[in-house]
Amino acid sequence: MNLAIALVHYPIYNRTGEVGCTNVTNFDLHDLARLARTYGLHHYYVIHPYQSQREMVTRIHKYWTEGLGSKLNPDRKEAMDLLVVLANLGEAIDHLTNCYGRVPWLVYTDARALFPPLTFQRFRRMLKTRKAPCLLIFGTGWGIQREEIRRGNYFLQPIVTSSNYNHLSVRSAASIILDRLLGER
Repeated sequence: MNLAIALVHYPIYNRTGEVGCTNVTNFDLHDLARLARTYGLHHYYVIHPYQSQREMVTRIHKYWTEGLGSKLNPDRKEAMDLLVVLANLGEAIDHLTNCYGRVPWLVYTDARALFPPLTFQRFRRMLKTRKAPCLLIFGTGWGIQREEIRRGNYFLQPIVTSSNYNHLSVRSAASIILDRLLGER
């Protein structure tokens, strides 16, 4: 599969609309790694600018991939093997470029319709036909800073439901999106 996901913790909007940084959550690490493994993704990047947060992720990662956790739960090890922790998206782009020999195309997500969207149907077709890898980028907090999203090649259509409530966890949104893209049709 030529698709990888990234979970970005900066630059993120907070509840007051200011740009800031969010903390890594243990649930996101495990659940998104399991999601990436279930759908056969190439990597799952956790992007955080603070070294202390990256060190925490590295400790958790090592426990599940090299430590006691790898022996107690081999399935979790298999999923956590996909996790790569990096300081910024540029490092993830470089990593994917080195893996594939081609620069990835970037697709950003948000709960709101911000820019003309790439539909799920078109994205599915593109994943089947393009040789270059794709990095699907998810944000935390109240979404990725708009200037950052503009750097992408595409903006994926948001999840639309019959409800006017729209505040899914990133784990839930990523699950829905990946199933719409890669699930059985």
